[in-house]
Amino acid sequence: MLLVSYTHDGDATPRLGVRRDDTDPAVIDAAALTAAHGATIPGLGSAPASALDVIQAGPEAAAALTDLLAGPVPEAALRSMADVTLAAPLRPGKIVGVGLNYTEHVAESARTLDTDKALPQRPVLFSKPATAVTGPGAPILHNGDLTAQLDWECELAVVIGRTARKVSPEDALDHVFGYSIVNDISARDQRRSGQWFYSKGQDSYAPLGPAVRTAATVPDPHALDLSLRVNGEVKQKSNTRYMLFRIPELIADISAGMTLEPGDVIATGSPAGVGASFVPQQFLTPGDVVEATIATIGTLRNPVVDAR
Repeated sequence: MLLVSYTHDGDATPRLGVRRDDTDPAVIDAAALTAAHGATIPGLGSAPASALDVIQAGPEAAAALTDLLAGPVPEAALRSMADVTLAAPLRPGKIVGVGLNYTEHVAESARTLDTDKALPQRPVLFSKPATAVTGPGAPILHNGDLTAQLDWECELAVVIGRTARKVSPEDALDHVFGYSIVNDISARDQRRSGQWFYSKGQDSYAPLGPAVRTAATVPDPHALDLSLRVNGEVKQKSNTRYMLFRIPELIADISAGMTLEPGDVIATGSPAGVGASFVPQQFLTPGDVVEATIATIGTLRNPVVDAR
């Protein structure tokens, strides 16, 4: 099951939608589906409003929606994908980024970004603020007064579903609600004394979406193809099996000293192929279109616009 946030027919506030899979041509309005069946969602009542509501309501809420999808879907609950505008599926409380989590990216970063060429012995962590989040189709802001080195990174996003504090690797996946895509946009020339926060935390630097796929429908999050294209040209192509630190290790490491709350996101790192790695280097400019794709989740597409 894929949860989306969408507007339709002049809606001012995004609504919760559901897609059965990433090839489904329709969005099912969750509130309309619930009402049509005269049902209630545990913890939410008859009108679930957002993916974050479902996450915070606990696993029973997602299970109830899944059960409703197994029955008939009334025409009144269907919205054509062509007629909706998707928004970011949720606004996380916090985004914890993971750097240097694919071996080949460690090598290219050491060559082009002056990072350590040795493989990290523990996860390399940074943060992005919630204000960096933007949705599918929304612009990535290119401010030429601040950067000439705007770069891309396609990453699997882990959406936390249960509060995680001092969680063991063995129990870590029980705290995952689902998975999405984040494009970890970075202004490479705004790294300050080795610190990445301003480089990676500016407005629009965390495109997120197009959906959250529930964990129950992802048999193995470490077996997902991912890729990124700029103007139709493939720049990144890999698989999550090549993560240096896998999701259970990441959750255990982060939660050892930092509480992860429902709706928080872990951006699990980028494979090789970032713009800084090319010779000559390639960076985003206004007019470019970036498409990040992860198998079974979908494609996150964003244009780059001049924000000066």
